[in-house]
Amino acid sequence: MYPFREISSGIEWRHDGRLLRVETWGPDAVRVRAAPGALPDDQPGALGATAPEGPAPEVALPAPGAVERTFLGGLGVNGALRGPAARLRHGAVTVEITPDGVLRFLGAEERELLAEEPAHFWWPGPRPFTPRGDGGHRAEQHFRAYEGERLYGLGQHQHGLLDQKGAVLDLRQRNGEVTVPLLLSSRGYGLLWNNPAVGTVELGVNRTRWTAERTRSIDYWFTAGTPAEVLSRYADATGHAPVLPEWATGFWQSKLRYRSQAELLDVARAYHRRGLPLSVIVADFYHWTSLGGWAFDPEEWPDPKAMAAELHGMGTRLVVSVWPSVNPASPRWAEMRERGLLVGTTDPAGTHTRWVDKPSDEPVGVSFYDPTSPEARAYLWQALDEGYRTHGVDAFWLDADEPEIAPVDVDALRFHAGPGAEVANLYPREHARAVWEGVRASGEETTVSLSRSAWAGSQRYGTALWSGDIGVDFPTLRRQIAAGLNAGLSGIPWWCSDTGGFHGGDPDDPAYREVMIRWFQFGALSPLFRLHGDREPRKPLGRAITGGPNEVWSYGSWAYGILTSFLALRERLRPYLGRVMREAAERGLPAMRALFLEFPGDPAAWVADDTYLLGPDLLVAPVTGAGVRERDVYLPAGARWRDAWTGRDLEAGRTHRVAAPLDLLPLFVRDGAELPVAPQALG
Repeated sequence: MYPFREISSGIEWRHDGRLLRVETWGPDAVRVRAAPGALPDDQPGALGATAPEGPAPEVALPAPGAVERTFLGGLGVNGALRGPAARLRHGAVTVEITPDGVLRFLGAEERELLAEEPAHFWWPGPRPFTPRGDGGHRAEQHFRAYEGERLYGLGQHQHGLLDQKGAVLDLRQRNGEVTVPLLLSSRGYGLLWNNPAVGTVELGVNRTRWTAERTRSIDYWFTAGTPAEVLSRYADATGHAPVLPEWATGFWQSKLRYRSQAELLDVARAYHRRGLPLSVIVADFYHWTSLGGWAFDPEEWPDPKAMAAELHGMGTRLVVSVWPSVNPASPRWAEMRERGLLVGTTDPAGTHTRWVDKPSDEPVGVSFYDPTSPEARAYLWQALDEGYRTHGVDAFWLDADEPEIAPVDVDALRFHAGPGAEVANLYPREHARAVWEGVRASGEETTVSLSRSAWAGSQRYGTALWSGDIGVDFPTLRRQIAAGLNAGLSGIPWWCSDTGGFHGGDPDDPAYREVMIRWFQFGALSPLFRLHGDREPRKPLGRAITGGPNEVWSYGSWAYGILTSFLALRERLRPYLGRVMREAAERGLPAMRALFLEFPGDPAAWVADDTYLLGPDLLVAPVTGAGVRERDVYLPAGARWRDAWTGRDLEAGRTHRVAAPLDLLPLFVRDGAELPVAPQALG
């Protein structure tokens, strides 16, 4: 049987009951879908329901008589198909499809960018599907590996690798491990694995393999171009980030927990009294009566509307931590369960994990609401609006939204969108969507939601990602550079880490004070700037927990002078950051940029993993070691560079040994840029 058929947007291939569709999907981009039978029309993903408008592709199919069936040593009952390949050309991308249904992607001058790789010369091809017995399949997608290729993106991870070639990554959301399955290659292409199933990606030296543990089809999107072009087309395909609210570019103050309205206001007043800029202060967890109440505990927060009004009068916004968890002790739990707004589970109790919630000092079972349900998203927003927004809360911190389910396996879960193993990675994106849709319905144009997790397309719902609950030492600080860069290379332009790390840190310890100073410098030159952590003395989880002091004056007078100098620097840079954030919205480029994003023609820029660009014009070289007072910095070729502190011009295309005293962070200005720097904010 002749396997090819031209369709309006591309080519379909059918053979032995298998279907493969290759179609245009945005400028210079194609979408590939395959299934053992018919393609499902309701499998969730990051791409829109219909392809973006664009020119028709150029399609060339081989003559039917040129496609022949061959037999492999008498073993193949149906044999294999051989003959010329079909071709689809769409701008910068050309796709070849062999009669056996194997794809090869070509770029300029017919250069191979990527090719599918059959798992074996005879069977089962590059896309094995294995029935699971529950109506779904376990699916694999195999690609050829290339010597010297470098691979980036894939969300945010704590392995410390910028180039992830050779890594094996779980496609599963966890605290600090964020799955955004966009892969960006040094060979000049980007690939989105458009499937929210739990699985794995293996970036081996012999092949690349994507795995979905349960799915109904394989679905991926491919584009060719420079890294900047890939990210721009990805934003076109999955949604552009909105413009970040201006207030969010400033300094965010947080600690493990401010226990009351009075305590939080005391801190905000102290910043104001000292003349220190404070854009945001955060009311973190346990401000509620129980998980799923989504409202302030009136005993500890008696007048949140007056609190928000006072904060606004000082120029400070109020952000509140909200969790997707619902305690059966909450008055909402029974209603939500009855209406099907909670994630389904095989657990008869209807809970998904155990947590020490405020009403009890012992762990209790709690459930998660289901943000893949439009009705559940609307219910959550109504609760947030009534419990917080009417009191003047400006934005939300979406914590624990992987969601943090343990030890229940995803196979035991049922979402509105489908079985847990098939759709679980969607959760953080759809949770942010609930807030975004609610804000827009209320008449506001934009918001920002600080989230511990994300998936492909999260950026279009105003998601700002942070790197989760991490350590408090220099090696952990070093790993955050790669984490932030890969998050940006995954289409998430707004990112930060807990300044100072999360798990501990003694403000009175001189060694930790050095960590804090260096991390604070990094934070001041990150896309978002937020001080947070569970400082010593730490207490067990429960209603009495608060964490040690974590304000800029908590680290001694000498550190205070350095920290406040970087607060001042951040304030001066905010107009520049506003411009960078507008560019992120318009072009899909992150604020924190790997050097090769701006200098793809410089081979050394592809391996620089301990520096980055903040926007196009500032090169930042964090210090990530104890006692380090100088460091090597590579300045990319193709630009002129000036030391921001000394004004000295430095030669491009080479590595320089530069001074890094404890009170300064090496910082370099590109091409004599005159940045829109605000007047000095602090004395």
